[in-house]
Amino acid sequence: MQEEKPEYQRVLLKLSGEALSGNKSFGIDIKKARSIAQEVKELHTSGVQVAIMIGAGNIFRGTRGREVGIDRVSADYMGMLATIINGIALQDILSKEGLSVRQVSALELRAVAEPFVRGKVLHYLERGEIVIFTSGIGSPYFTTDTAAAMRALEIKAEVILKATKVDGVYSSDPVTDKNAKRYNEIRYIDVLKQDLKVMDATAISLCKDNGLPIIVFNIKKRGNIKKIVLGKDIGTKIY
Repeated sequence: MQEEKPEYQRVLLKLSGEALSGNKSFGIDIKKARSIAQEVKELHTSGVQVAIMIGAGNIFRGTRGREVGIDRVSADYMGMLATIINGIALQDILSKEGLSVRQVSALELRAVAEPFVRGKVLHYLERGEIVIFTSGIGSPYFTTDTAAAMRALEIKAEVILKATKVDGVYSSDPVTDKNAKRYNEIRYIDVLKQDLKVMDATAISLCKDNGLPIIVFNIKKRGNIKKIVLGKDIGTKIY
């Protein structure tokens, strides 16, 4: 039986911190992180170049800091440092799967991560290394969703795979609204008009202006990442 060919050759996987926490309310669920690493390995084995942008909601979110009186800029930098913690953990887990992994940080922390140099990152991807982007874009007021859009464009990724806890984009929160409608596909402009909270408006606008598609999918279902890359109808496509 002939093996299916991937539809995409280079992808950026956007992982929230919560994706690494599994069912925990805080921190990293090693079992879940290992499961994600194994899915990434499957992509790598099929010849897909993989970059990952990681969030930090499982450790610290800037909005939480602001709620308790921490200055916005300070809170955002705390969140960036938390992404580096997640990046170190994920790098270690991926390495144990036999993969060559680079952590690339927008903040300078050379003991654990390299600075972002576009040419080097492209070289790493082309020779089959996994690249983990941490600390967003290194500036406050920008989310890791926006950072994912920027890095995806810089490395010429063909698609952003946005990992979430639900199976796509809905007209409203499916957890609280039983009448919420799920979209198989939706245009960027409609996401913005309806103020759907799947990604922030800056990230959606960047993708819209540059024609970069986003596929929103449920990370909890094992195998979804590979199915998407093989062209299966999983999640919601924003285009």
